[in-house]
Formats: sequence, C-alpha cells, structure tokens
Amino acid sequence: MLRRAILLSLVLSCLAPALRLHAADKADVAALMPAAMASLRVAASYARTGNVGLAQIELDDARRAWARLGGRTERAMGPYSDKSLSGLIADGNDRLSQADAALTAGDGARAAADIGALRRSIHALRRDAGVIELSDCVFELAPIMDALRNVATRFASNTAEAGEIVQASAALHAQLQRCNDLAAPDIAGQAEFRRLIDGATASAQEIGRAAREGDAGLVHRYEIELQSFVNLLDFRFG
Repeated sequence: MLRRAILLSLVLSCLAPALRLHAADKADVAALMPAAMASLRVAASYARTGNVGLAQIELDDARRAWARLGGRTERAMGPYSDKSLSGLIADGNDRLSQADAALTAGDGARAAADIGALRRSIHALRRDAGVIELSDCVFELAPIMDALRNVATRFASNTAEAGEIVQASAALHAQLQRCNDLAAPDIAGQAEFRRLIDGATASAQEIGRAAREGDAGLVHRYEIELQSFVNLLDFRFG
C-alpha cells in the first residue's frame, strides 16, 4: 500500500508541470486577442492623428501579439472556430504588413484605414462567436457617431430636420448606456471611464434639445464634443 502511494505521488509530481503548462497555455491564449486589440486601437489612433513614430511602436507590439496568436491556432480558442480564426490570422498578417508599409511611407491615414479594417474583422469574428464585451460595444460607437455627425452637418445647412438629430442622438445615447452596462466593476468605477461615458451620455441628450430649439451652432458644438468623447473612449476602452 505504501509503495503504491509513493508511486502515485511520483506520477502526480511528474504530471503537475505539464498540467500547469497546459493551463498557462489556455490562459495565455485567452489573453492574446485582447492584447493585440489594445495595441491595434492605440496604433490606429496615433496613425489617424499623424503620430507616425508612436503608431509604429504600437503596431510592432500588435504584430508580436498577432504572431503569438497565429502560433496558437492549433490550441483551444474558446468560442472561435479553427477556420474562422485561421482566416482572420491570414487577413491580419496582410493588413499589418500594409499598415507597416504605410507608416514607413509616412501615410498615417492609409495605415489607420488598414488597421481599422482589421479591427472590424476582429469584432465581427467576436460578434459571430457571441463574444460581446465593453471593447466591442465601444468599437461600435464609431458608425453611430458618424451617422449623427452627418445629420448634424446637414442640420447646420438647413437640410435636416430636428427630429433626425433627436433620432440619431437617441441611438448614440442607447449605445453609450449599453457600454456602461457592459463595463466590469473595476472599469465602471474608474474616474476616467465615468468622465467619458457620463459626459458623452449627457451631451447625447443635450444635442437633441439644441436641435429642437433650432440652435445649429450649439448642435455643432455638441457634435464636436461627442466626437471627442467617442474617440477617447475608443482610445482607452475600444
């Protein structure tokens, strides 16, 4: 009996490192995509604003995370299928190379477009897999803000009705509320997150009021303010 117990103890001691490695691999895999997403969103922001040097640093980090992600496609990838993930990896490699070439040429706008296309592919993959987190919600603010900005521009030139501003701002307000609800407690309580999400939510309400009062100048100011909030939310939490 004692011999059997000793043998079992030896077997378990040999297996323990492998079990720990397997657990670490799975934990590492779970962290790879968010790590790449974080570097991509910051690289896109820097590229969009012409900070090419900083964009290149972030893009290098994203490429390293992407390479690690590509090296783990044979392992368990949570809700993502091998086929969909492999397709994303291949497309991402191309997009990252194109973005790198654009930054080398000093073309931040083109680099931002390539990074943006990859980010859309990542969030589409996550959405199809049923993965919806704060970063996904924040990323989806941009097209809603684009729609509001377009209406606000037309409102300033008297080609849009106040009701269109109200409707577009209500859509943005609803998405901001959704993002607030998706924020984990440690994020939701952060002063920076509260300043951005609460400020954007308040401005989304006020721009509708300004439109109903026919104040095109105030609508324009709120539109600029909201765009800033959305950009900062994406930079930090997208």
